[in-house]
Amino acid sequence: MPKLYETSSDRMLGEISQADLDLMIAQFEEESSRDRDYYINNDTFLLLADAGASSTLLDALKMALDASGECDVRWEAD
Repeated sequence: MPKLYETSSDRMLGEISQADLDLMIAQFEEESSRDRDYYINNDTFLLLADAGASSTLLDALKMALDASGECDVRWEAD
């Protein structure tokens, strides 16, 4: 199962499903095939929610959003 991390602190936010990872990859622009990090803000959070992200993914992202409502996250394959 892919693992999601907060980029700045390297804190693991949780494990997400392959379906959630596929959703993130489809929703966000990747700079290369090796790109595994994403900038998340309140608008992109809502975009993921509207696109059908699971509560597991949304809860993990909520933990990472800072007071200004933004964060960088990255994923790693298991």
